[in-house]
Amino acid sequence: MAEENKYLTVTALTKYISYKFDHDVHLSNVFLEGEISNFKRHSRGHFYFTLKDKGASISATMFFQDARKVNFEPKDGMSVYVKGNVSVYEPSGTYSINCCQMIEKGLGSLYVEYEKLKKELQEKGYFDEAHKKPIPLYPKAIGVLTSPTGAAVRDCINTIRRRYPLATVYVYPTLVQGEEAKNSIVNNIKKANEDKLVDVLIVGRGGGSIEDLWAFNERIVCEAIYNSELPIISAVGHETDFTISDFVADKRAATPTAASELATPNILVLKEQVKDYGKRMEKGLDHLLVNAKTNLMHLDRRLEANNPITKLNNLYTKKIDYDHRLELLIGKIINKKENELNLYIEKLKVLNPLAIMEKGFSVVYKENTIVKSINDLKKGDEVSIRFKDGNKNAIITEE
Repeated sequence: MAEENKYLTVTALTKYISYKFDHDVHLSNVFLEGEISNFKRHSRGHFYFTLKDKGASISATMFFQDARKVNFEPKDGMSVYVKGNVSVYEPSGTYSINCCQMIEKGLGSLYVEYEKLKKELQEKGYFDEAHKKPIPLYPKAIGVLTSPTGAAVRDCINTIRRRYPLATVYVYPTLVQGEEAKNSIVNNIKKANEDKLVDVLIVGRGGGSIEDLWAFNERIVCEAIYNSELPIISAVGHETDFTISDFVADKRAATPTAASELATPNILVLKEQVKDYGKRMEKGLDHLLVNAKTNLMHLDRRLEANNPITKLNNLYTKKIDYDHRLELLIGKIINKKENELNLYIEKLKVLNPLAIMEKGFSVVYKENTIVKSINDLKKGDEVSIRFKDGNKNAIITEE
């Protein structure tokens, strides 16, 4: 039992170390110089970052009440002076510096390189929208260029299979961190273009510090992305910070999951679209059938109207009508002519010189000419006397 009393619990040791940190005057008012790495700004305004130099690094925080006094925008690669106190976070046994003051010293070497290359490539047109290739809407195959063992590749595969299982996924195992990462990325981009197996490439990793992501700021990587015939989606894994590869790529995604969503349509949306298209086609076919039936009815009516038998029947009906109207018209004409004839007959009767013979008069002809005067006759002339009921010849016996 006495031996056991020698052993401390982890909690007891950590509390002791924390006590030492809290009461060490050299750790309560520390002035540090270092380069910012993996900087993050919390939604509430707190700063979380790593402060490093060539030999070591330390986690750092700066809470809102102090962070709001900083008059510049902290960025990865920036050299700063900070003031704060060092403390131990007991649950994990890690120590960090809580900064109460930050002064900009200047830009770190990595940041200077970053800005220099970014400006150069921008002036050359590497970031221009006109050069960016469209991402295919319905890719048959998608290439994922990343570490085969990291979370990024799993996120990509799972997202693609969930959203668009029709697409085949080709993984190009790639180093994405360290000195050889840039060559590995470039070689696999070229290989994917030569293989011609995929329609789009996702190139990236699952986030990290500026040092972890530096391969995606290398010139040869940016040039390989720019010269790729395949459209490339950059997925380096930072929500707020951009690598130069992000600017050169045809599309930029904050995470590998987001890149997979950009590369694929949503199968649920597609199914709804297919249903909608089916309904629209059904409605369109119904409309066509109604129009066809209406046109058929019109054609039947026109065909019936142009039927020879129908036309003959119509002509026969019209003929009977015309015959009746013709008979009425002829009857009217005949009656009119009969009336006119009777009128003329009456006039002729009135004007007929023979009509007076009915009253006892007669007409004397000499050589078929009416004798109008006694001077036209002389003794011995033969004449013909016409009575109402016949003729008699006579000889003039007196002068």
